[in-house]
Amino acid sequence: MSQVDLFLQSYCLRHHYLHQPGYDVFAFLDRAAADGFTGVSINMNGPNYRQLSGMAPKHIRKVRDRLEANRLRCDIETSGTDDAHLSTILKVCEVLGVEQARTYMRHAGAPEETVRQTIADLRHAAPMFERAGIALLLENHEDFTGAEMATIMRGVDTEPVGALYDYGNSMMVAEQPETALEAMLPFIRSVHLKDHACRKRSDGTVEILGVPIGSGVIPIADLTRRLVANGLDRILMSNVWAYRCPMRDWRGGARWGEGVFRPDTSAPSPMMRPWDAPDWEKHDVALLLKLEEEALVWAQAWLRNMLKEIGIAVVSRG
Repeated sequence: MSQVDLFLQSYCLRHHYLHQPGYDVFAFLDRAAADGFTGVSINMNGPNYRQLSGMAPKHIRKVRDRLEANRLRCDIETSGTDDAHLSTILKVCEVLGVEQARTYMRHAGAPEETVRQTIADLRHAAPMFERAGIALLLENHEDFTGAEMATIMRGVDTEPVGALYDYGNSMMVAEQPETALEAMLPFIRSVHLKDHACRKRSDGTVEILGVPIGSGVIPIADLTRRLVANGLDRILMSNVWAYRCPMRDWRGGARWGEGVFRPDTSAPSPMMRPWDAPDWEKHDVALLLKLEEEALVWAQAWLRNMLKEIGIAVVSRG
């Protein structure tokens, strides 16, 4: 039987970080351990290193101590591919004992130009990450199609650079998740396992919503079977509940009404379909936090059961 490590992504609890007094990286690490995860992925993509909860060297060492006390493996998430940024992030990774660092590109311009720039950046960064023994993974983060990601990976073709496949991000460029996976598969070393629903607004724009894993349109079981058969050994649970993003363009070739691009017809449910989360964030934070917690519990139960049903074992904390 195949087996995987389950990592909990800090973004799953982004509203707790933002709105629950005292909630920080240490509360997150303790939660991940208590829930049976063997690793975490900490989002550092923002001021004060965002969900790492601080930039001071002493604080970062304390985070490393808590990781070790909880017997948790650690990945991190940032953005940008420029040398100055990645050099700084790498120093933090070394202190934390990070195994894999996810990033995504922040260049502006036509896809052909951003592909070219990203290849150059990652080729430049690869040697310092290799010396540190840390994988540098580029995510298909709402910017690139699977084919464009594959072009970047072939253009870099240098260890320890690889790809992080996000189950839902290809929707933002109108690409079916299966199409993105097929193109990226040889290069994937980690994943964001998530779920989405979508709707078409009266002005014709398509809006994507993060929903509890297992309740949306993404064919999670089929994608996971393919990934694990290809050697994937870790899954980052990315329950991006209430995240909203418009489709950026239609260059991925999908059509409205086909595959994952179908209108949401589920019954109204604040937890299952949090379309009103922006209003709760303004007027009812207690409800927002309650529903985020419920969504995480529901998603984790669904995910563990799904993995069992398709014959994939989850590594135990022992």
